[in-house]
Amino acid sequence: MSILTINKSKFATDLSFTDTKMIIQFEDGRELSVPLEWFRKLRNASKEQLTKWRFIGKGEGIHWEELDEDISIENLLE
Repeated sequence: MSILTINKSKFATDLSFTDTKMIIQFEDGRELSVPLEWFRKLRNASKEQLTKWRFIGKGEGIHWEELDEDISIENLLE
């Protein structure tokens, strides 16, 4: 009998947006969709402002300088 081990990563590799969601891609291939409604600053931001992000660390967090917003990836996974 074989046992499958799945190694889950907490590091994001890419980020995209729809009109209502933030979509985070992880280095292990998973994807997480989160409502923008959860984040007041992101909810009220323009499409241009949303695209001006950068990863913190190795993808442990996301930072928007213009919006003064930081989001921890680990907190989104809890």
